[in-house]
Amino acid sequence: MKIKKGDLVQVISGGSEARGGDRGKQGQVLAVLKESNRVIVEGVNLVTKHTREGQGDRGQKTGGIVTQEAPIHVSNVALVDPKSKKPTRVGYKVEKTKDGNKKVRIARKSGEEI
Repeated sequence: MKIKKGDLVQVISGGSEARGGDRGKQGQVLAVLKESNRVIVEGVNLVTKHTREGQGDRGQKTGGIVTQEAPIHVSNVALVDPKSKKPTRVGYKVEKTKDGNKKVRIARKSGEEI
């Protein structure tokens, strides 16, 4: 998978931001779910979750309505080019180091290392 935890990505499909959707929003990847080909992006695809009331370790009440990020399919996001701050496709380049060869991700638009 070309997207890793901590990458800056942009949503490239879905409803536009003007109509309440997430297309065009940028955010950091919080988690990558490899088995389902999904990523969780900070501030994108927010859902409200109702949690059951319980008791914490010191007797305080927990529960209520919580807003959290839901997973989004990896095909609906693109990595952001560090130079132009726009979405780009990803290429790879093999660099030779003294330890051996190292595979590096490259932004296809600018050639900048991601």
